[in-house]
Amino acid sequence: MVDNLNSSPDGRKRSREAYENGDTSAVNGNGNKYTEGISIPTPQSPNPHPTAADISSDDDFGPALPTDAPKKKRRKLPHEKLYISALPVSPRYSKSLMHKDQLSFVTITPVTDFLITSSVDGVVKFWKKASVGIESVKEFRAHNGDIRSVNVSQDGRSFATAGGDKTIKIFDVVTFDLLSILQLEQAPRSICWVHKRGASLPMLAVSYDNSNDISIYDGRGESQSALHTISKLHRSPVRAMAYNNEYDCAISADDNGMIEYWRPHASYEKPDNIFDLKSSTDLFAFKKAKSLPTSITISPSGGQFATFSFPDRKVRVFDFATGKLHRTYDESITTITEMQQAGTALQKLEDVEFGRRLATEHSLENPSISPKINIIFDESSNFILYGSLHGIKVINTLTNRVTKVYGDNEPFRSLNLTLYQGFPQRKTLTTIAMAASSNPLLQESEERDPMLVTTAASKPRFYIFTNETDISKSTRDIQNEKPKNLTNTLATQPKQAELGTQATMHTTMGDITLRLFPQSAPKAVENFTTHSRQGYYNNTLFHRVIKKFMIQGGDPLGDGTGGESIWGREFEDEFSALKHDQPFTLSMANAGPNTNGSQFFITTERCGWLDRKHTVFGRAVGGLDVVKKIENVRVFKERPEEEIRVLSVDVV
Repeated sequence: MVDNLNSSPDGRKRSREAYENGDTSAVNGNGNKYTEGISIPTPQSPNPHPTAADISSDDDFGPALPTDAPKKKRRKLPHEKLYISALPVSPRYSKSLMHKDQLSFVTITPVTDFLITSSVDGVVKFWKKASVGIESVKEFRAHNGDIRSVNVSQDGRSFATAGGDKTIKIFDVVTFDLLSILQLEQAPRSICWVHKRGASLPMLAVSYDNSNDISIYDGRGESQSALHTISKLHRSPVRAMAYNNEYDCAISADDNGMIEYWRPHASYEKPDNIFDLKSSTDLFAFKKAKSLPTSITISPSGGQFATFSFPDRKVRVFDFATGKLHRTYDESITTITEMQQAGTALQKLEDVEFGRRLATEHSLENPSISPKINIIFDESSNFILYGSLHGIKVINTLTNRVTKVYGDNEPFRSLNLTLYQGFPQRKTLTTIAMAASSNPLLQESEERDPMLVTTAASKPRFYIFTNETDISKSTRDIQNEKPKNLTNTLATQPKQAELGTQATMHTTMGDITLRLFPQSAPKAVENFTTHSRQGYYNNTLFHRVIKKFMIQGGDPLGDGTGGESIWGREFEDEFSALKHDQPFTLSMANAGPNTNGSQFFITTERCGWLDRKHTVFGRAVGGLDVVKKIENVRVFKERPEEEIRVLSVDVV
């Protein structure tokens, strides 16, 4: 065995001599001692010219010298440049538009491409996304006071607002029309559409200021009563809600910092396609931090959700299915101040400017401001955007890096954000792989027109970031109190107020609330309201009822042959953008073109074939169940077997 340790003649001789002398260890020709076949280095003479490798060893104390170990590779997001190119290019806002009071929320509707803005005075404005920029469409005085919560459905067709006046207003986005009003017994706090994209029955979840319940309402507004009430899910009032279309699951947060998942139908319990035990998640993070989320946002992919919370001022990104915390970003005043002092902040600010911005940060804890702060995702779900002291940050949650900052030198603090990344005129679908290719045909297709919109603390404006880089500071702030196309509406407001914009029809089966449109059909509204005030419709019959079509009244003779206008003659039709494209439309009955008298009807289904044949001058927004009751009574040759009468009509 020893003979085989070293093959040199000298080494073999020394090893044999040592073995014969009873030494079981041996030394090879290189001076290394062997013990039972294990090589052990022997002390060497000092090297008069040591190298870095000689100086550095495992036994040394203190910092080690650089080694040749490979550096850890940074994580990369495939097609990151493509995702970033889908965001607005300019770091400065290109335009700002006004409300009369401070802005509360801004919302881009998916698919339908509308921008909806709302302010603290209860005003809601609709803007349509054009090929470049936005165009004003319509304005509503939705609530008497602050708007507390807004939400748009997954298909972009339904929009709802909740106000401190104990009402919820439901809008049809495509027709930018008020569909219904829900009158509540207590003030709502948060609302959320909780039905899948394309569902036949839209459902709206509502939470309250002084109740732990969550009520589910018919999103069509056909009933003032809740379809279902979830009463044992939370132990304190719910402050924020969101719906995940991919998982068909809603998520809600309460005033105790508890997060709950629930399916908005059937048992209304936690679905089976997510985590089994809540104890295995990080959803107790808010409870542990003694903080409360002000908003919850679901990523477009449905794989994640993001929150912003007070008082710890942290942005948290969770994996939806597992409830595990993916990323946390600290935007607390303490951290911001320490980074400013250490010179490690995203942007080094002058002391005076930093003090001014810090004062604004302190004001955000106001209960009227904090619920309006949100986090948003880009369309790829790889980036989050949120307002901060240093502007609007765009963070790649995969690489954990700030990739872009908007408005870092602008004189406002962003609060509520919304993002449009579509192709306003695109007619075909382009995948990421197609867009990443060098196909010359694709390069000829229409370009994106991305748009980032934000509100600002204590500002009556909303600010728009686009691809426009040639920006003039003197002209970008538009001095508009009202959208352009409402000029005529404003000029006729005294006349409209005189005519009336709402009426309550008292019938033998209940009350029906009607919203009137004097700006679209002034003569029809004047005729209806004047007749109503003069008692012309009192005690008249609903003489014609056709199921799945309409109910008709307004004839003092009660057989469909009588009635005249307030002018004593027939008057002309008034056709406008209003159509018979939804149930509960109020229109003039006639015997042909320009033969309007006193008779009217309320549809119970969509009746597109009536467009431009009958004048639309209102819609039923309350008492819709009464309309359905009348529709479903027994009839003989379209005439109700039991008389149904209009008792009176009150005009507001």
